[in-house]
Amino acid sequence: MSHPIPEPYVWDESFQVFYDLLDEEHKGLFKGVFDVAKAPGDAGALAHLKEVVDKHFSDEEGMMTKAGYSDIVAHKALHAEFVGKLKALSAPVSGDSIHYAKEWLVNHIKNTDFKYKGKL
Repeated sequence: MSHPIPEPYVWDESFQVFYDLLDEEHKGLFKGVFDVAKAPGDAGALAHLKEVVDKHFSDEEGMMTKAGYSDIVAHKALHAEFVGKLKALSAPVSGDSIHYAKEWLVNHIKNTDFKYKGKL
């Protein structure tokens, strides 16, 4: 299911997974994508986005592992695919790539992350 991309591109409570660390990191991911969208030629903004994505995915996957989350393999595969695309980017980032990142994050949280609510 595809969800609307919020404009302005910011996290709101409709994205809440009810794990404080993950919700705070999700807010940071939105800000990271927003910052790249605002300044697609800023290599520092892109590097920061890559860092926060790596940290978040590591934290989230760690929580899944600790909880014995049953869908971890498929979830990690989605993360790996996104990281691969993100790491291939360089500044200036194209409008298509920014749109992809915005759309991926919105739909990943609401379609995939929401499945772990109450299970971690």
